[in-house]
Amino acid sequence: MKRLFALIAVFGMLFFMASNAVVAQDEAPATEETATEQVDLTADAEEDAAAAAEEGKSLHSQLKQKFIEGGPTFMSFVLIALILGLAFAIERVLYLNLATSNTKKLLAKVEEALENGGVEAAKDVCRNTRGPVASIFYQGLDRFDHGIDVVEKTVISYGGVQAGLLEKGLSWISLFIALAPMLGFMGTVIGMIGAFDAIEVAGDISPSLVAGGIKVALITTVTGLVVAIILQIFYNYCVAKIDSIINNMEDASISLLDLLVKHNMKK
Repeated sequence: MKRLFALIAVFGMLFFMASNAVVAQDEAPATEETATEQVDLTADAEEDAAAAAEEGKSLHSQLKQKFIEGGPTFMSFVLIALILGLAFAIERVLYLNLATSNTKKLLAKVEEALENGGVEAAKDVCRNTRGPVASIFYQGLDRFDHGIDVVEKTVISYGGVQAGLLEKGLSWISLFIALAPMLGFMGTVIGMIGAFDAIEVAGDISPSLVAGGIKVALITTVTGLVVAIILQIFYNYCVAKIDSIINNMEDASISLLDLLVKHNMKK
């Protein structure tokens, strides 16, 4: 999982660097643009207009344009928050889905193993099954010789350990959920400050002077909110998945204790 997280983060940073390269290309010196325009003077005017219209309709071009208009500094920070937050979220989603198991099927296998081969056979079943429930079962069965009370305490203690492993990384997701809109609001404040500075320098309130700063402020705010919404969806999914797994762990642990009591009575 750590390798997966690192791979996702690397791909995200490569995408971020590619976006900056695109921004740098768009901000090329005016002399190069002038030379290109002189070379392309013979191009058909209608084809140029159609190409411009098509580019305006492209989602990628629109996002790139809004990224540039919002200001590369704060938009870059918000983009980094999105990349890191998605890396943690995707890692948790994959981990939780791998941790989900069929507890009823596992209980049936453990019961059959207890009847046919005893505790050691049941431990082999748990050892060969992935998931936190199987790990809890194994820890409980491993201390069966110490009595049911010890098994119960072991199951409860190890269940808390497994619950902590399931919740690992959620604090980072919640951090980026809170951080993204804060960065957006900071860009909003700085954009408004820039607008008022322009008004102060000009000595007059003009819509053209204020519009630029307000536009930057709104773009950064919207971007931060969108990032927070995306990460919040992943966060709520992970929390719901963890609650479901913990409930299954508790139910399965009670069933395991019942099986061990019955097996102890038959001995």
